[in-house]
Amino acid sequence: MDKDSQMGSFWDHLEALRWVIVRIVAVVVVLACVAFMWKEGLFYIVLAPAKSDFITYQWMGAEPFSLQLVNTQLAEQFMTHLKTALYAGLLVASPFVLYQLFGFVSPALYEKEKKYAVRALGWTYVMFILGTLVNYFLVFPFTVRFLGTYQVSEEVANMLTLQSYMDAFFMMAIVLGVVFELPVLCACLGKMGILTASMMRKYRRHAIVVILIAAAIITPTVDMFTLVVVSLPIWLLYEVSIFVVK
Repeated sequence: MDKDSQMGSFWDHLEALRWVIVRIVAVVVVLACVAFMWKEGLFYIVLAPAKSDFITYQWMGAEPFSLQLVNTQLAEQFMTHLKTALYAGLLVASPFVLYQLFGFVSPALYEKEKKYAVRALGWTYVMFILGTLVNYFLVFPFTVRFLGTYQVSEEVANMLTLQSYMDAFFMMAIVLGVVFELPVLCACLGKMGILTASMMRKYRRHAIVVILIAAAIITPTVDMFTLVVVSLPIWLLYEVSIFVVK
């Protein structure tokens, strides 16, 4: 292939990538606009863990508590609404985003590579969504309940800012989503021969220590129950990863 053909191929790929990005941005923006207009429903879902009647607290039989969110900046509520709608649009559009990116890359893959790539992408998406759901229904509610109601003295009242709540919500959702990619990562490493099931069983005790440290970082509380609640799903992921690698 001569130099002109190579340059033409490069610009063709660049143009194709540009249209992929345009389609992704367009879909995300449209869905974000829909989420922005659906304000009441959107924030009913996002703020639900701050209420004592949340399904997780009812299921665990937790005592009622009161948690007040306040706004301290002029544009904070509007900007929070905007960012939350954008995150919601991106989350809903994520299957389309993965489809578009895979469609751009797939022509360069062999049939066998496409099969493995589709499987890996599918499980990556499923595990990330599962991680965000575990955060929403389990990890974040207990974190909010403990830290939001913790007092050094009855004379010091808790007034949690909206920005603090939302930052913790999104940060923990992303962290748990990434953590739940452990089986997919281990499967890839096992496929390449880097990781084996016997190796993972041999270092199980070390892994448990790392899991406890990671859980303590994710939920910075002194509540042992919350620490166990966070550690248990990650430990189960490790055990599932051993099975997957095997």
